[in-house]
Amino acid sequence: MPSNREHSRSFIQQRYVLSTMGFMALALGYVQRFCLSLAITEMAEQRHHTVYQDANLGTVCPDERSFGNTTLFKKEMEFDWDEKTQGLVLSSFFWGYVITQMPGGMLADLYGGKATLGLGMLFSSIGTIITPYVARAYGPEELIILRLIIGLAQGPLYPAMSRLLATWVPIEERGRLGSLVFAGAQVGNVASMQLGGFLMRYTNSWTSVFYAFGIFGLLWLIFWFVLIYNHPNRHPFISSKEKQYLNRAINAVDPEEGKLSIPWKSIATSAPVWGLIIVQIGHDWGLFTIITDLPKYMKSVLRFSVVENGLLSGLPYIVMWLVAMGSGFIVDSMLSSKYFTVTCIRKTFVTIASVGPALGIIAASYSGCDKVLAVASFTIGMGLMGTFVPSLKVNALDLSPNFAGTLMAIVGTIGCLSGVIAPYIVGIMVPNSSMEEWRDVFWLSAAILIATNLLFLQYGSGNVQPWNEKPNHQYESSDINNENNTISILKPL
Repeated sequence: MPSNREHSRSFIQQRYVLSTMGFMALALGYVQRFCLSLAITEMAEQRHHTVYQDANLGTVCPDERSFGNTTLFKKEMEFDWDEKTQGLVLSSFFWGYVITQMPGGMLADLYGGKATLGLGMLFSSIGTIITPYVARAYGPEELIILRLIIGLAQGPLYPAMSRLLATWVPIEERGRLGSLVFAGAQVGNVASMQLGGFLMRYTNSWTSVFYAFGIFGLLWLIFWFVLIYNHPNRHPFISSKEKQYLNRAINAVDPEEGKLSIPWKSIATSAPVWGLIIVQIGHDWGLFTIITDLPKYMKSVLRFSVVENGLLSGLPYIVMWLVAMGSGFIVDSMLSSKYFTVTCIRKTFVTIASVGPALGIIAASYSGCDKVLAVASFTIGMGLMGTFVPSLKVNALDLSPNFAGTLMAIVGTIGCLSGVIAPYIVGIMVPNSSMEEWRDVFWLSAAILIATNLLFLQYGSGNVQPWNEKPNHQYESSDINNENNTISILKPL
């Protein structure tokens, strides 16, 4: 008969606590990462000079505050940065982000994800708070350096979170719990756009977003370090029933006990790993292009105000979040039915997440100055990218639960090179911020999304790879069959 203490513990499943805190980690990480994308539209002028009375003859849409070729009101911006400089400021985060993915993943696999993720978010939050001071007291060069440092701090975020999920979440729950956690990125995008727009409008200052989101991050850290543990066996509040279930279902190595030797050669020569890397490149190019530059397109071409910009730029991420959550439950149901292999499910949902956005952004680029059609196209197309959460984002956990941190780091490091390159390329391609220039940007993104998806269909997999296993430490109860990748599901708590 369980003790009173044991009975009280059993009310809260600790894997759900981890998933909730992980959701908040990604939401805050993305808020701090991308709040600059909207803020920069109020910091520096977008370099177009003519607003035509006839939108069909012009390169930007008419402004409600303009008449003919005469602008009735023009807000004076604080910084005189051209489009190339703005592109460098926006892309500099990824210069640092790409550097610490690998070290972060290795540290998470060897020592656990709790401290690796927590310390990164600490430095990211502090860097966010001091962003206005650096921009005003120094200049774009120093701001670029600060954004690079924030990128360094956030590099371990996904690898560390993946390692924790691989240790805490059984395969039959990865669809819905993985969707909950990784959908935090979409919520962060929404918050950075919509909440950021309201903060700037009602405080009449772009600095407010950095102060608010940085402080939120510091408050979240207190709960993270108190509630989160690297392994079920080390958690003081977990019930014995949940601990036994997780140890049977996952049987992952405790990073604080069994040190694993990372099989670098096997990983480097694995076709499924390269399939995942390639599709991550395409996904990141499409996503980061929209996240960093959609607010600029909304303002410089469609001519939305800062509040409208924040609200409407955030719509695709609301739909993306809803799609991610819904598709997570669908994926788990498909797995439970045993009619579909993990590989089939992952490839199907990755394809939706690639083709849908490609069609959406192309449709938006041909909608002209029809603001409703443009926003609807962006929203539906990018919303379908939500299916990448229970597919692409959990695929590293499928391939190697014991090395999920390292694997996610490898995939993220190479993939996020898109984040380094894309904003800079966009800055070069749109010197005048005209509709025609932006259309070329969207065509390029669509081509990359579709081409990389085709390669994933050829080489991707949902199978646990042979190099995942530590000698004498095999999966016992999850009964994963590598030939057809079907699973024998344990009854969850």
